[in-house]
Amino acid sequence: MNYHYYPGCSLEGTAGEYDHATRAVMAALGVELSEIEGWTCCGASAAEATSALLALALPARNLALAERQSETMDVLVPCSACYLNLKTVEEKARKHPPILSRINSVLVAEQLNLRNRLGVRHLLDVLATDLGPATIRPKVVRSLEGLRIAPYYGCQCLRPYAAFDDPEMPTSMEPLIRAIGAEVFPWRMGGRCCGASHMNTQREVGMALVAGILEAAHGADAIVTVCPMCQMNLDAFQGAVSRSEKMDLHISILYLPQLIGLAMGVDTAALGLQMNLAFNAELKRKVAAAA
Repeated sequence: MNYHYYPGCSLEGTAGEYDHATRAVMAALGVELSEIEGWTCCGASAAEATSALLALALPARNLALAERQSETMDVLVPCSACYLNLKTVEEKARKHPPILSRINSVLVAEQLNLRNRLGVRHLLDVLATDLGPATIRPKVVRSLEGLRIAPYYGCQCLRPYAAFDDPEMPTSMEPLIRAIGAEVFPWRMGGRCCGASHMNTQREVGMALVAGILEAAHGADAIVTVCPMCQMNLDAFQGAVSRSEKMDLHISILYLPQLIGLAMGVDTAALGLQMNLAFNAELKRKVAAAA
């Protein structure tokens, strides 16, 4: 099982632990990731405000590079923002051939040509659809029985392209959580927005959204996510939100492959757990007790 791998900028910076965990867990599951040679930024959210064509050309460049390496593998993307940008190119180029021609008029400067023959896949999609509980369960060496895990999807891996889950009632993480022995914490916040960049531009909006998510997770042992922006907001602002709401809203925030890796016995350093801001002592104790 092989995939092109597009890590994106966040996974080389503030979300380095997500990259470590993704590579370690996929290797342990027998999946080969081939990093796209010469990949560059997908444009994040800034490119679209500058130029509609630039917002398509930047992610398209990475897809064209992947095609040049091989047209037989899908592109696996862990970052939800990167996934959305690359998926947008795939969808628009498929539905509107003139858009593909316009993109290629830009890429020709690098002797690149996008044929749009690759599927763009979120890491969660691959874990849930291509691998699934049947592949993960036999790899479990440490059942996480007794842990209550709140699955948090965020916005961009679900919207606007409902490629592998229901945007309003997502469930794709749940079989994976059960496969490692943990319990799915019952809540309805999985597809709610965390505020994204409002934490920088409209702090009061971001704080209110994060507070709602953290309050709803009361009683869970951890929130598990698949988005660097969501993880940053839920992980880094717990202290500020707790002070603002005058209640203790601290909870462990892990990336999904980190949780799966713990159950599979992958070394914690390989999972990048030392980089998490919110991996509390109580969860560490419970995980150690499960060994």
